[in-house]
Amino acid sequence: MSQTTSSEQIPAVLVGGPPHSGKSVLVYSLSQALRGRGVEHYALRACPDGEGDWSNEALPERVREIRLKGQWTPQWLQRIGQDIQRRHLPLLVDVGGRPTPEQAALFGLCTHAVLLTPDDAAQADWQRLVDKHRLALLADLTSTLEGENRLEAAGPPLRGVLASLQRGGTASGAAFDALLSRIAALFSADGVDYPLRHLASAPAEIELVVDLDRLARTLGWVKEDAKITWLPEHLPALLEYLPAAAPLAIYGRGTTWIQAALALQASPASYYSFDVRLGWVPAQPLPLGDPPPDGPLRFELGALGDAVVVEGRLPQNYIDWSEIDQVVAPSVPPERGVVLSGKLPYWLYTSLARAYRGAPWLAVRQPALGGSVVVHSVDPRWPVGCVLPD
Repeated sequence: MSQTTSSEQIPAVLVGGPPHSGKSVLVYSLSQALRGRGVEHYALRACPDGEGDWSNEALPERVREIRLKGQWTPQWLQRIGQDIQRRHLPLLVDVGGRPTPEQAALFGLCTHAVLLTPDDAAQADWQRLVDKHRLALLADLTSTLEGENRLEAAGPPLRGVLASLQRGGTASGAAFDALLSRIAALFSADGVDYPLRHLASAPAEIELVVDLDRLARTLGWVKEDAKITWLPEHLPALLEYLPAAAPLAIYGRGTTWIQAALALQASPASYYSFDVRLGWVPAQPLPLGDPPPDGPLRFELGALGDAVVVEGRLPQNYIDWSEIDQVVAPSVPPERGVVLSGKLPYWLYTSLARAYRGAPWLAVRQPALGGSVVVHSVDPRWPVGCVLPD
């Protein structure tokens, strides 16, 4: 793995408030809007609640079906703390709604804070934590189910009201716009061109390093100032554009299914993806066999039509790169297609995809699409880029 930047001067903005105050929706809304502005950052869900962008984009019944809440454990806290400390991009950090003293230690690893609370008592509790850990308070916002969004004071800190932050929706209004501008300015203040720096730090043996955002604009799939949304129908043209069986490094958000498809495209040559917590991470060859029952990645096998669904689950809600040598992918019948599923990091999807490169077709489940995207196929029934409904 390649380490690229020191985290000392990179902002990490904690978003705090009690349960059901709308923090996850606010973090999602900020992240989407920052992407639209081209502001480099990463939204880190620092609590083991099984949430991510997908939980605000998928249908509510699907979210309830697949969301897995985890437990705060010492190991989880240690690893999330390491992730914050070794960040390669500015962070939005969602720390959950009921931090214990041990969990509150994560506050001290951040640089700034945004509070979102429903009443004075909750605000006072969270303000004490912010003061204790000496975080610069960017915004002190009130969350309400009803009422109007409004900006009350420009600050600092910025004060205002955010109303009706319901899952599946996004934040809006004058207070949100002001907060967005303030965070965008903070994340851009050092003048660092993060993509340029990270692209330049790619492994020396990789001749082709691709920025997915720039490639999407080059191929005309998105306007210069718009947020990039990757669609399954983009996949065939993307694979045609890039060389096959050649070393490749991919930078940018993309999706799990794009990463899996490109890892297979490069195979058997080297493939690297950029992880905001780790830097450049290679797709690692994984053996097929019987996974160890006490391994860091457990599997459940299911069926989707005539395919085998290989769902990965993390018993600790986290897996570290150092543990990948303990992962064994379960064997499946060679004549059957494979659907990969699970809340797993990109680098694990790329490694799993390569483990099943001999399958007649391979798909990756995408909850927001309500199905699985075919990323590799020699079966004419299931062409690359088609979506198999769940």
